Amino acid sequence: MVGNLLLRGMIAGMIAGILVFAFARVFGEPLVDAAIAFEEATSQAAGAAAEPEIVSRATQAGPGLLIGVMAYSVAIGGLFALVFAFVHGRFSSLSARGTSAVIAIAAFVAIVIVPAIKYPANPPAVGNSDTIGVRTELFFLMIVVSVASLIAAVAIARSLTARYGLWNAAIVAGVLFVVFIGLVEYLLPPINEVPENFSAMVLWRFRTTTLGMHMILWLVLGLAFGALAEKRLGAKSGLLPAYR
Repeated sequence: MVGNLLLRGMIAGMIAGILVFAFARVFGEPLVDAAIAFEEATSQAAGAAAEPEIVSRATQAGPGLLIGVMAYSVAIGGLFALVFAFVHGRFSSLSARGTSAVIAIAAFVAIVIVPAIKYPANPPAVGNSDTIGVRTELFFLMIVVSVASLIAAVAIARSLTARYGLWNAAIVAGVLFVVFIGLVEYLLPPINEVPENFSAMVLWRFRTTTLGMHMILWLVLGLAFGALAEKRLGAKSGLLPAYR
């Protein structure tokens, strides 16, 4: 059963990847071109020699982007299916579609929204190459803390449900999650390496486009995998026993 769901998760990831690629190709790549043009103009003004182009922009924006997006989406789809197989039937009586939707929303918040508040995505020309290691570590640390905090919040909500009811327990757990994440983001060091004369509009559109790509990924995963899983498990899948 788990292997069957894993295959469906990868199929859902493939569907999501195609849509994310189309969105990124139309809305994201022009912003990347604008950022690269700014970077080249800045280098020329400083008298720096132009760096050799190892991979052409046409390859980066076409096959390179497609392969990267598809590999990421299929991998995330597989992980999504494994989480679904672990959660479904163990923690609630939600249907397959309901469980899939809840997982997608929770993952989008923990993996995308929370880290992006502290460390939003930046286009080329934004960021010091000497700090890329530190920036990468901080970003992934934020993801780990966010996911762990969400899991802890769910555990707290479950432990309080019997005494205070589902809604009250969820509100308490949600408030604790927000307060803890706010404290963590306050304590982690800020990163501001945007050049003074970099276009604010390009930066804003790049960040919102990046969020749009992730939104498409998790939305399609939640809906497509839920439909595929429900078809496999049956309309009353929420009543089936947990997988062993």
